[in-house]
Amino acid sequence: MYRRLSAVLFPVMTLFFIGSIYWGYQEHQEKNSILIKAENQYQRAFHDLSYHVDQLHRELGNTLAVNSASQGFQRKGLVNTWRLTSEAQNEINQLPLTLLPFSKTEEFLSKIANFSYKTSVRDLTKQPLSPNEFKTLKTLYADSEYISKSLYGVQEKVIGNNLRWMDVETALATEKQPGDNSIIDGFKTVDKKVSEYPELDWGPSVASMYQKRTVKMLGGQMSTPEEVKRLAAKFLKLDEAKANEIRVVENGKGTEYSSFSATYKANKADNPIELDYSQKGAQLIWFENPRDIGKSVISIQDAKQKASDFLARHGYPAMKAVSYDDGNATATFTYVETQDGVLIYPAKLTVKIARDNGEAVAIQAADYVYEHRKRKLPKPKLMSADARVSLNPDFKVSREQLALIKNDADQEVLCYEFVGKINGAVYKIYVNADSGVEENIEQLPE
Repeated sequence: MYRRLSAVLFPVMTLFFIGSIYWGYQEHQEKNSILIKAENQYQRAFHDLSYHVDQLHRELGNTLAVNSASQGFQRKGLVNTWRLTSEAQNEINQLPLTLLPFSKTEEFLSKIANFSYKTSVRDLTKQPLSPNEFKTLKTLYADSEYISKSLYGVQEKVIGNNLRWMDVETALATEKQPGDNSIIDGFKTVDKKVSEYPELDWGPSVASMYQKRTVKMLGGQMSTPEEVKRLAAKFLKLDEAKANEIRVVENGKGTEYSSFSATYKANKADNPIELDYSQKGAQLIWFENPRDIGKSVISIQDAKQKASDFLARHGYPAMKAVSYDDGNATATFTYVETQDGVLIYPAKLTVKIARDNGEAVAIQAADYVYEHRKRKLPKPKLMSADARVSLNPDFKVSREQLALIKNDADQEVLCYEFVGKINGAVYKIYVNADSGVEENIEQLPE
């Protein structure tokens, strides 16, 4: 009987054994295929990075080599610089450098990209490169040469020693050094050198992009946790007993970014209601009530009225709704401040209304807090009819209004805001009220 049983089981077990070997071989082949593909992608990204940084250095040199009056070629060179820098940034993001300090180099490339873009989009015939901008370009040309040569040196070692990026990724993930750490050492050396570069004069348009909002920008006195608790209780309409349940903590204590977070648990089963206040002036930056929202019974128009009433009650005067996002259960409205009939787009905020009962369940007011102030608005040099000349003849204007926006140079400019249709879609087009130049265009939902 045992002989008969073994005669049956032996072929079956043999088949299982052969199958398991084949399955293991297939898994090994698939794993190798994935690793080879990842390695090829890393190698391509690295060699492209080295090439584009070298081209960036050459393009900066070409831009400096032409006559200072050759604005057309300068603009072309700056556009190419922006394109090459953007390519290099993209390739850095494809490399396994998350655990490797390379942030200074990435920030440096980001500033080159923003400087070249902001400079190239303006009319260089009317506003040519300044002496300071030429000085900045010369410094960038010299600094990019070092980065290019350093990456080329790493590239030579990668090719000459057949180094693999997969080993670098493994080493960074496990905090172990590979046998040859030329890649890691090369990138660390580049980043250390870049961190030692003196700060350049990037100009106001680029500097403003990296300007952080701190408490120094705000008016008013420094607030206390007790004051914030009182303000949060008033905002939430709580009596004294419930107000004592509000918990206030300080964020970023002792820094320029300090603020207060107030938390109130309305129901033990719900997520808590949260409010953030600036420490200076105790202004509401952010509020959210993450409650469950029921079936929608409030129309968009009614929700908009609820949002307007909510803002009026809480001390946001002269606000106008300019757009909304329909989330079915909620509707989120964007409001901007108005002054003398002009829309002040930098001072904007959003309000989210629950469509089950019309209650405001969130507000994001950081832009309003930092940009709300009385402005000395200029008078438009152009009449509305003159500004319309800049529009496409096929653009059908449905309404217009004066608006203050920030242009590509991050400067506040007075514009005519024209809303209308073209190509079957609705657009907002902003035309400079002084020059007649189209400053910005935005497509709107129907």
